[in-house]
Amino acid sequence: MGAPNVLLLMTDQQRWDAMGCSGDWVETPNLDRIASEGVQFTNCVTTSPVCIPTRLSLATGLYPHNTGVWNNMNHTMPAETPTWMRAMRDAGYRTSLFGKTHLHPHGGDLREREGLMNAYGLDDVNEIGGPRASANVLSHMAAEWEAKGLWDAYRADYRERFSTKPYLVRPSTLGLENYADVYVGQQAKQYLQNYDRQEPWCCWVSFGGPHEPWDTPEPYASLYDPEAMPPAVPRPSAGERPRGHLDRLMDRMNPAFEPGEIGRLRANYAGNVTLIDAQIGEILDAIAARGELENTVIVHTSDHGEMNGDYGLIYKGNFLNGAVRIPLLVRTPDSTNAGSVCDSPVEWIDIGPTLIEMVGGELVHRQFGKSLCPVLTNPEVTHRDFAISEIQGEIMLLNREWKAALNTDGEVYLLFDVQNDPNEIHNLAGKPEVVDVETALRLQILEWLVQTQLGKPFHR
Repeated sequence: MGAPNVLLLMTDQQRWDAMGCSGDWVETPNLDRIASEGVQFTNCVTTSPVCIPTRLSLATGLYPHNTGVWNNMNHTMPAETPTWMRAMRDAGYRTSLFGKTHLHPHGGDLREREGLMNAYGLDDVNEIGGPRASANVLSHMAAEWEAKGLWDAYRADYRERFSTKPYLVRPSTLGLENYADVYVGQQAKQYLQNYDRQEPWCCWVSFGGPHEPWDTPEPYASLYDPEAMPPAVPRPSAGERPRGHLDRLMDRMNPAFEPGEIGRLRANYAGNVTLIDAQIGEILDAIAARGELENTVIVHTSDHGEMNGDYGLIYKGNFLNGAVRIPLLVRTPDSTNAGSVCDSPVEWIDIGPTLIEMVGGELVHRQFGKSLCPVLTNPEVTHRDFAISEIQGEIMLLNREWKAALNTDGEVYLLFDVQNDPNEIHNLAGKPEVVDVETALRLQILEWLVQTQLGKPFHR
């Protein structure tokens, strides 16, 4: 076989447990198939539990404390930025992107930014805004909606949703055929069906769902029984401890859920995941029809999770499991460890170096992602002793025993025993019996922070 093709599948706001292979409440037969033919990473942490900083980190291999982008600020990645996509192209690949990147602001007409996307390392581009941005941002997709007379109703629906109840559950005005995730899946499928170049391809398919709003179209909107959805993790009392970003989030976000509403939004969310899974199935079928599936590297992941009512919260933006843990499946032409599970901590910025090593390329810029290739050969090994996530100037560490988060004053304000408290009900921060654990984890985080400043060598 020649050089492998590369398929990077990405969703927006998909929880780590929202797959059949990782939870028991969402049907994802195609993602389950990828897991059964590859390695499933059960402790993958997003570099930042919000969209813009973590997508920038994926592209560059840098952390928010390197980029200075700690939240969803108005940021454009400079055209000359070294990325894994450029390294992929330098390795002889024709690169393509279908869907959302958010590496530049979602405003104006995305079609006018194709030159910028080319500079990032993406040759063939059909970019869309996220679900909210697509009410205002022009793209090939939005232009198609407008031509079909659908865009005005989409905009009106969004205005009404977010002015009354952001967690309203009702089907999209677009219907299934024109829904954004179907558009992205079909555009990628058609591109691969028609691909006739000599270079191997690297196709990045970046769905905008299952990001809120909860507007999955039928028949997927009614696929799941709201009463059969897993219950939300209740919000525990705060206790005596330092405070941080999560506490501020909980102070200002207290949706007045009525009985049954969390079940309804979870059922709609699950329907969106299954809709995307079906699109992934069509893409895999198109690759198989080309006779290329056996020689294709497939990675599936998401930029961050969705709280879906856990702790009384919706959306993301915190260090709790629902927001910070994400799916990661890696399937390679070498099926030696097909169906394996790796529970070592890994980070989402490890994806770029993994893909580049698999194609024989090279990342020449300083970055902190770490190729997963050794773990794919031996899933029993420890890839990282701990994984890191950052938001709003705060830093979280997750190892096999503990999750700890420092606030901006350097105090441990979240501490969970991950083995004995998987639902993160008992925050042990500030308790006298764990002071030694807090001290050790704080020092580990601060040492990591010093050693991952740009210009300093660091190996972990």
